[in-house]
Amino acid sequence: MTDYNKLDAWIDAHFDEEVRFLQEMVRVPTDTPPGNNAPHAERTAELIKAFGFEAEKHAVPEQEVKDYGLESITNLIVRRKYGNGGRTVALNAHGDVVPPGEGWTHDPYGGEIEDGRLYGRAAAVSKSDFASFTFAVRALEAVAKPAQGSIELHFTYDEEFGGILGPGWLLKNGLTQPDLMIAAGFSYEVVTAHNGCLQMEVTVHGKMAHAAIPTTGVDALQGAVNILNALYAQNRLYQEVTSKVEGITHPYLNVGLIEGGTNTNVVPGKVVFKLDRRMIPEENPAEVEANIRKVIADGAAQMPGITVEIRRMLLANSMKPLPGNKPLVDAIQKHGQAIFDEPIKAMGTPLYTDVRLYGEAGIPGVIYGAGPRTVLESHAKRNDERLVLEDLRRATKVIARTLSDLLG
Repeated sequence: MTDYNKLDAWIDAHFDEEVRFLQEMVRVPTDTPPGNNAPHAERTAELIKAFGFEAEKHAVPEQEVKDYGLESITNLIVRRKYGNGGRTVALNAHGDVVPPGEGWTHDPYGGEIEDGRLYGRAAAVSKSDFASFTFAVRALEAVAKPAQGSIELHFTYDEEFGGILGPGWLLKNGLTQPDLMIAAGFSYEVVTAHNGCLQMEVTVHGKMAHAAIPTTGVDALQGAVNILNALYAQNRLYQEVTSKVEGITHPYLNVGLIEGGTNTNVVPGKVVFKLDRRMIPEENPAEVEANIRKVIADGAAQMPGITVEIRRMLLANSMKPLPGNKPLVDAIQKHGQAIFDEPIKAMGTPLYTDVRLYGEAGIPGVIYGAGPRTVLESHAKRNDERLVLEDLRRATKVIARTLSDLLG
């Protein structure tokens, strides 16, 4: 029987070291784009070697990465085998992250600590779980000394672009097939389902003309506005489509980028916009995409002379709960309640992640790790991303205890 207090005490005794490790993770940029992520993998492998962890370096072929729109990806697997029989449990955190953007009051790559919070890009999502997962495994090996089963640390570098060259690449190439998995998440809930995501690039073609004689052209921007209005009208309809998964409400659509035209005095001949359609677990992705394409085509057809090209950029399926995830959910809820002194709810999230790829490979998984109650609190993908260090400490304890139960 594991003495959970001893696991907790080991984590407390090594917590300053864990914080320094996280600072080192934050100090190596992994902005995606451009997606030059191999240096972070090298640094991670170097640091964990000091803990006696040997990282297998799985470099995705350079041309494959470039064709994908990134610069370099080296995914890491650390295998810790404790004996014959038992489960293999994988812990996955991603190192790639969106660029910092503007408005920071702290160095986005500084790992600065103020008022019990560590600041930096990816401090919360999800370099924090490079630290929580690594130190949970160290605590387990130092205290519980499992006699069977194994643990794999998966540190991957393609979540922002969809995960195909991260966990997807490891799974496709037969490099891993765990029984259960835990992916980077936040501390106050265990996530068992998440939204899917469809991203598309729409190019609206018209015909350029001098603004003094606009009738000789076809205004691509006016065509795009008509299409956008049709798309935005869908959001009102989506509110009537509700999910039965707690934590997930309804589908929605966002247009996040638009560019076009050549000059102020020229009728624009081309406009490009990119849209993001979040899909609830109950939706069929093929039907969703067909509907979006029809809305765009119908909007363009109302504008004589306008043509459109539609390119799918990403199709990430939703994560649906697999029946085998119960041991994970039960252990995390039990130890989460003990450590955080409040119930840890099992629920869905409107985000999409690369955890779905494990689920599609038949591997039951959940999302749990170090972080606040909400994405908003973490400032993820915004300025001054931060992590409350006490959440890191407590989440590490929950994960260590959970691993002890799963391998016991």
